[in-house]
Amino acid sequence: MTQTPGAASSRYTQRYGARRRRLSPRAGAILIAAALVLVVAGVAVFAWSGNARTVTFKDVGFTTPDAWHATEDFHVTKEASQTAFCTVKALNDGYAVVGWKQVEFGPTAGASGMTTQNAHVALRTESQAASVVVDACWIAGT
Repeated sequence: MTQTPGAASSRYTQRYGARRRRLSPRAGAILIAAALVLVVAGVAVFAWSGNARTVTFKDVGFTTPDAWHATEDFHVTKEASQTAFCTVKALNDGYAVVGWKQVEFGPTAGASGMTTQNAHVALRTESQAASVVVDACWIAGT
């Protein structure tokens, strides 16, 4: 017994469903263009969102004169009108925190744009520190 080609295709359609239509070239181009616009918009928002409120720091040096004291010297660069906070940590040989301090850098009077402030921070430690580092800096309110 032989089946006609139409009967075989009808049987496959009943079993597996009708073939899905492909996306038209015009619809594909519209989808690609929309995705590209979303990606460009996302990159733009990401790039410009952080520029207004940035702060950077640079470690200059540290001292650990005894088991109970440590100092850290560093530079903080921020917008002159903003207030920034930085945390300074003293670490022992096992990288455990043995001293910690938060430092505030207020607005710089009479200045505009990005300004750099120098900091000399004295820490009390609970045991001998092997290093002192600036852990993080951030703009107030972020």
